[in-house]
This record gives sequence, C-alpha cells and structure tokens, in this order.
Amino acid sequence: MRLHKFILMLVCVLGTISLHAQELEYKYELGGMFGTGFYMGDANYSSLYKKSQLAGGLLFRYNINPRMALKFDLMYSGIAGNALELKNKYPNVTNQEWDFKKSVFDLGCQYELNFWGYGTGTSGYKGHKRLAPYIQMGLGFTYGNKTVTMNIPIGFGVKYKLKERVNVGFDWCMHFSMSDKLDGISDPYSIKGGFLKNKDSYCLTKVYLSFDLCPRYRECNND
Repeated sequence: MRLHKFILMLVCVLGTISLHAQELEYKYELGGMFGTGFYMGDANYSSLYKKSQLAGGLLFRYNINPRMALKFDLMYSGIAGNALELKNKYPNVTNQEWDFKKSVFDLGCQYELNFWGYGTGTSGYKGHKRLAPYIQMGLGFTYGNKTVTMNIPIGFGVKYKLKERVNVGFDWCMHFSMSDKLDGISDPYSIKGGFLKNKDSYCLTKVYLSFDLCPRYRECNND
C-alpha cells in the first residue's frame, strides 16, 4: 500500500516538473523603442543616415504563432535636410523650406514573418530558437508638417529571447509615404507625382525591449 502511494506521489512530482519544463507561448508583447530616423526626398536622394535625428516610441505585438506576428507601433522621429547642399539647384520657388528640421509621428501595423520559430528553445522538438531574424511589411499613417498621409513600411529585424518573458530586438524599417509635403519642399520642378513617385520617405532604425503578456495555454497532446 505504501509502495502504491509512493509511486503515485512520484508520478505527480514528475508530471509537475514536466509541466514547468514545457515552453510557454505568449499572445502579446508590450515594450518601448529607441533609435534614429532619417529622411529621403527632395533634399536627400540617396544618402543613408544623412542628418539623422532621434526617434522613439511604443510597440504592441500580437504573436499569431512562433513564426508570425502583427506589430503595432506608435513612433516619433525628427527629420532634417538641406536642399542647398545638393549639386543640382532647384528653381527659385517661393514658400519652399530648403533647409529644414521637422517632426513626424507614425502609427502603423506590420506583418512579421520569422525565419524560424521564436521561443526560449526549451522544447527542442518544436525547433524554436532564442534568436530569430524576420522580415516585415505593413501599412501606416504619418502626421508631419501639418499633413496626414498613409505610408507603406517595409523592413527587417532580429529578436532575441533574453528571458522567458523578456525580449530585445533590432528593427529597421523604411516608410514610403504618399505625400511630398513632409519636408516643406513640395514639387519644386512642377512635375506631377504618381503613387510613390516624387514622394517623401523616412527610415527608422531602433532597438527595443518588450515583455510577454498573456500565456497561451495549450491542451495536452496524447498522440
């Protein structure tokens, strides 16, 4: 009789240890981002990180599964440029701000696709890894220079599971806006623009720290 009780107690203990050893998945992440932003447009055609400004904001991520996520972010960034430094000279158009420093606010959503499953890696059979690169694309809204416009963010990043519920990451994203008014230089050659032609864009490079929320409990698989 005592042997039966001992076996039962042992099974319970081992079951509890096994339960805690399982890799928990979390539905959401909440965190903050900090980095730099630079602008590309009529005052900067192709120079990356020219006149970079401070950027920062908040992120909220919904983890669909270990390979896919939806990231919502609210960002602020300064943008700056000087068209007078360019080799080609614009016509003497009035009401244009050739040397400027402004701010943009961005509210967006990006779909993220991890190269492999992201997690603590404690459940080896799932193939999850603490370090996971990802690509991203989405849709956002930009407010800057008294203008509201849509933008298309495209970029990449890498995330690392520092602890079970703590994540750090690097995120790079180019935001292609549908406006030519963010920099204060609007159509200086009087050439009609298209969908993304002759428009302003800005790039945000940031690091982030986020915390997992709401564990996703799964039913036991007895197969």
